[in-house]
Amino acid sequence: MAFTNNIMIVRHKLLADLVRLWKNDQLIEKIDRLPVELSPRRSKPMGRCCIHKERAVWRYKTFPLMGLDMTDEHDEVTPLSDYARMALSRPEPNKENIMCVIDEACSSCVQINYEITNLCRGCVARSCYMNCPKDAIRFKKNGQAMIDHDTCVSCGICHKSCPYHAIVYIPVPCEESCPVKAISKDEHGIEHIDESKCIYCGKCLNACPFGAIFEISQTFDVLQHIRKGEKLVAIVAPSILGQFNTTIEKVYGAFKEIGFADVIEVAEGAMQTTSNEAHELLEKLEEGQKFMTTSCCPSYIELVEKHIPGMKPYVSSTGSPMYYAARIAKEKHPDAKIVFVGPCIAKRKEVRRDEAVDYILTFEEIGSILDGFDIQLEQMQEFSILHTSVREAHGFAQAGGVMGAVKAYLKEEAEKINAIQVSDINKKNIALLRACAKTGKAAGQFIEVMACEGGCITGPSTHNDIVSGRRQLVQELLKRKESYETMDR
Repeated sequence: MAFTNNIMIVRHKLLADLVRLWKNDQLIEKIDRLPVELSPRRSKPMGRCCIHKERAVWRYKTFPLMGLDMTDEHDEVTPLSDYARMALSRPEPNKENIMCVIDEACSSCVQINYEITNLCRGCVARSCYMNCPKDAIRFKKNGQAMIDHDTCVSCGICHKSCPYHAIVYIPVPCEESCPVKAISKDEHGIEHIDESKCIYCGKCLNACPFGAIFEISQTFDVLQHIRKGEKLVAIVAPSILGQFNTTIEKVYGAFKEIGFADVIEVAEGAMQTTSNEAHELLEKLEEGQKFMTTSCCPSYIELVEKHIPGMKPYVSSTGSPMYYAARIAKEKHPDAKIVFVGPCIAKRKEVRRDEAVDYILTFEEIGSILDGFDIQLEQMQEFSILHTSVREAHGFAQAGGVMGAVKAYLKEEAEKINAIQVSDINKKNIALLRACAKTGKAAGQFIEVMACEGGCITGPSTHNDIVSGRRQLVQELLKRKESYETMDR
C-alpha cells in the first residue's frame, strides 16, 4: 500500500491490529495492552508531549474503529476491554453521527488564527491597534506589536489593516479543507463537526495533521455477522479496480476468504444508472428544462439538501449504482445482508436511506482487514464475476465517467448535448452550482458533479494512493472489451 501521509499509516495499522486480535479471539482479552505495546516505555512520542499522552491518543482512536465515539466514554478509568465488549455485543450499529473528532488528538492546532511576525516595524500609525475591536493588541518595549491571545477572537481585522503585511493568517487545516464550514472549535478549543452542515466529502479526514478525525466504522459489526455464520454479500464499487496491486479476480477471492458469500460489482448497477439517467436527460430537455445534473455522488446530494435546495429540480431522480446493485444482490440473495464496499464516507449516509443495504466498509478498512487476517492477495484462489459490465460502467470510478457513459449509451443522440464536469466540491464550485440553481442556466445541458477532484478513485477512504490508483484504473479499463460503442441499445 502507498500511503500519502503518516496519519494513514497510523489508522491502517491500528485497525489491522484490532482485526488481528479479533480474528484470534483476543480482542477483549488483549486490547487494554495495545496502547502500551504501540508506544512502549522508552519509545519516542510522535509529536506528543509525552508517552502517556501518546497512549491516551491510541486508546481513544480505537473508539471510532470499533463503531464508538467520545460520547460513549462516561468514566476515564473504564478499561478498553469494556468498550470492546460493548462493540462486539451490540445487535446493530447505534451511532447517529457518521464522523467524529478525537478530543485527545485534537489538542495541538493553533487556537488563534493570527500572529504578528518580526516584519512588524513598530510603526506610529498603529493601524492594527486602532482597528482591533477587542483591544487585543499589545506592544513590546521596542515598539513591535503583539497579540494578546486570551483576548483575540480571530476576526482578522488587524491582518487586513497592517500596511507591512506583518500579520499572518494561520489556518486550521480541517477548517480550511471543509467547503461548507461544517467544522469549528467548541468552547474547549476542540474541533466539532456540525452534521447539519456536513456533506461527508471527507476532505477533513486526511487534512487533519494529527489524525483526530475519524469516520464511525462498521468493521466489527460486519465481522461479527461473519463469525456467527450469517450470509453476507459484498457489492463492490467500480474504483476497486485501482486499489490493490493484483488481478481483480484475486481481490474478489480475498473477499471470499474473509467470509463473504458472494461478490457483486456495483458496475452492474451503474449500467442501470446509465440507461435510466440517459432517458431522463432526454425527457427533461424535451420538456424545456435547461440542464440536469447527475445524482450518483452522495456528497453532492447532501450539498443540495443542506446548502443549495434551489438545485433540487435539476438533480436527476435516477438511483445511484449502489442503489441498483443492492437490489440485484437482494434478488439473487434474499436472505443475505448486503455490504457496500467503496472509497466514500458519504455512502454511509446514503446507506442509511436505503433499506436494501445493511452495512458499509471502505477500501481502507478492507485493506486493514486483509492485513489483520494475514491474507496474501497473490496466494488467493481467483473468484470471477459471472456478469460482465461494460467498460463505461466501470469508468464511473473516475471524473467524467458518468458523463462519458451516458453519452456513449446515447450514441448519435449525444452529439446535440453539451456535457460538462464539476469535479471537486470546493468553495468555488459550490458558488458556481449555487448560481446555476438561482438562474436556472448552466454552461452545459448535462452536468456531472463529483465531490472528489478525480472522481471516486480519489475518495477519502481509498486504499491505494491517488496517483497509483488513477494509473491502475486506466490500465484496468483498457482491458475491458465490452462497451456501449459495440452494443445495441
